[in-house]
Amino acid sequence: MSRPYTLVSVPQPVTLGLIVLQVDETVEQDMRHLFPPGEVALHVTRIPSGADLTPETIADMAAALPAAAALLPAAASFDAIAYACTSGTRLSGAARVGELIRSACGTRAVTNPMTGTLAALAALEVRRVAVVSPYIAAVAQPICDGLAEAGHLVTHAISFGEQVEARVARIAPASILEAVLEAGQAPGTEAVFVSCTNLRALEIVAEAEAALGLPVVTSNLALGWHMARLSGRRLPEGAPGRLARL
Repeated sequence: MSRPYTLVSVPQPVTLGLIVLQVDETVEQDMRHLFPPGEVALHVTRIPSGADLTPETIADMAAALPAAAALLPAAASFDAIAYACTSGTRLSGAARVGELIRSACGTRAVTNPMTGTLAALAALEVRRVAVVSPYIAAVAQPICDGLAEAGHLVTHAISFGEQVEARVARIAPASILEAVLEAGQAPGTEAVFVSCTNLRALEIVAEAEAALGLPVVTSNLALGWHMARLSGRRLPEGAPGRLARL
């Protein structure tokens, strides 16, 4: 015999959606660090992605965005949904990414790491930016070009030249820190941007900022900060970096 029950609303102040590359092992963990359980409902879906990161594989992912977005729970009322791929957004275009996501699910706002980073740099009031990324040149250069098109001067760019995504997630934080410190010492640099959601860069932000005396913005930090902003919130106390305090 069936037993009667009562339906209630889900008591979450903010509801966020995250579209993550199949090969990404880092961004979901970082988001759960930035948004502790109980304060935010974070729903995650995955999008098929190739083992190698090239302009061709990145472009192919855009076609799969609507299907991935459609797998987010239809009953949830999303404050913001993010496509967690910096290079994919740059090569596909932020406007197109937004259109593809909105075509498949309802949300008050859409963002991505590139849009979040530009908003973060504006909030920090910096224009001269050094860049660290894991990419091969064909993927790294469009990131620098995107910053330049938005009015930023790229003072220095360092890349690890890695093409295999599984290796990107395993680049040691110590290696990332060394690259950030080197990039941040370029003359005139006002901030360092660490591009790629699969890099374990969030954990070195505080140490790098203390050493450089400059803000350090990572793809995941900028994405989380922008999602919080779009939801009318701030990142919780304890989130790393100057950006988190804005």
